[in-house]
Amino acid sequence: MNAATLPLEAMLRRLHLANAPRVYRGLCEQAEREHWSYHDFLSTLVAEEIAHRQQTRLQRLARKARFPFIKTIEEFDFTFQSTVRQALIGSYLTADFVTDGRCLVLSGKTGRGKTHLAIAIAYRAIQNGFDSLFCTAAALIDALSDAAASGRLRERLHDFGSPDVLVIDEVGYLSYGPDAANVLFHVVNERHQKRRAMLFTTNKQTAEWGSVLHDHDLADAIVDRILERGRVLKLDGPSYRTKHLSLDGQPQAGVSTKPARISGIQPAEFLEPTGPTVTKYVTRQRRRRAGKRLRLNATLCARKGIES
Repeated sequence: MNAATLPLEAMLRRLHLANAPRVYRGLCEQAEREHWSYHDFLSTLVAEEIAHRQQTRLQRLARKARFPFIKTIEEFDFTFQSTVRQALIGSYLTADFVTDGRCLVLSGKTGRGKTHLAIAIAYRAIQNGFDSLFCTAAALIDALSDAAASGRLRERLHDFGSPDVLVIDEVGYLSYGPDAANVLFHVVNERHQKRRAMLFTTNKQTAEWGSVLHDHDLADAIVDRILERGRVLKLDGPSYRTKHLSLDGQPQAGVSTKPARISGIQPAEFLEPTGPTVTKYVTRQRRRRAGKRLRLNATLCARKGIES
């Protein structure tokens, strides 16, 4: 068998090595220039294939997760937070968060980075070898309500119950239908029984979920299951979206709070108004003051003449 005539690219594809046929020629040239051993060349080729598969897997699962955007924990600016530090998030970035079926509720006002943090944790779970699913509370409730009305509730529950990590975003932001608590309880209860991890973002305290979901008893049951293996983290600090506008009572850095001046001349304490009517008034006042000065000068001159 002549090795030079073997269809190497075809054989690599037959082994389902998607990246190796694209990179092996460049690696061969590099190996010849740098005098690699056979072991070095083969290990590098295999490492490139593994890295490509890992990247492809991440991209595929990120699309499947339906993230509205990709954010990582490294991109989160903890300096804006007065209550949450990175050390508190560390345990949620490990595989134990998923395997233990833990939960996390991220609470706070809008713009505090709750969705960013939830996506970052779910994306880290994908990097750790698990799958995730992102949805808003409104979309989940609407989908399950429609499924219940058409008799397909159990089928749709599987879609939300099977991912290793489920992110339910914006609990309490919008108004929901009368069966909101019922369908959300089905999801939370099923995942709780299967020890599947869940992430929630909300602008309401968990004690207010009863009013939001129109059923205080079911809301209490939902929160009880979430917090059995979970906790609530409140995000504080200024809004990320409007930090440049200084809407939280703090002046923007580097911006003076004094009135702006165009020239270097200090303005008068009482600015003169403008306009034709006011201009005539100012002219008359100036004439009166000038007349007073002339009469005063004349009086002084007269007195000097008498004294002399």
